[in-house]
Amino acid sequence: MVFRLKERLGKRFEEEVQFFKGWQKDKKGVGALIPTSIHTARRMASVINPRSGLPVLELGAGTGVITKAILERGIKPCELVSVEYSQDFYDGLTQRFPEVDFRLGDAFALDGVLGDRKGEQFDCVVSAVPMLSFPMEQRVGLLEDLLARIPAGRPVIQITYGPLSPVIKMPDRYVVSHYDFVVRNIPPAQLWTYRRAV
Repeated sequence: MVFRLKERLGKRFEEEVQFFKGWQKDKKGVGALIPTSIHTARRMASVINPRSGLPVLELGAGTGVITKAILERGIKPCELVSVEYSQDFYDGLTQRFPEVDFRLGDAFALDGVLGDRKGEQFDCVVSAVPMLSFPMEQRVGLLEDLLARIPAGRPVIQITYGPLSPVIKMPDRYVVSHYDFVVRNIPPAQLWTYRRAV
């Protein structure tokens, strides 16, 4: 029992060190000092419908905390398409989750990154892209691209560390909802969902 706890804590520490190094290399691309907490990851994964028969799209996998929560939700590894911008994180993810369909690339250029899967529909999108690092026009463009890849009524869930939605409200184009405020995260995290306007 004590050994397993030490092993888990050691693994978590390694993830945090890897994440911090990634942040030092690319502050704009990483956007946080330490990985998302498992509590936040599980809340984000809770929007997934494992019975939809559709794959899930994850953006900004980092060290894999959210990836793990998505798989625990009942998604088969081959039904998870995960995009990561950092080569270092990507290399670690492909070793840790060899059956997940990881794609190295920029979430703001998804057609090229998804390649053979670019026309595919996804159940939902789970995003940890550091939206606040980008201009609002780019954020809106990304969101609308993501909403076009999922069925009407299904969500894009986005994590942010600011008090407001990282994407401005445009009720004629999409619906913005506050999903949760997770205190058990450093820093505390805000979760937002976005759905296509009916």
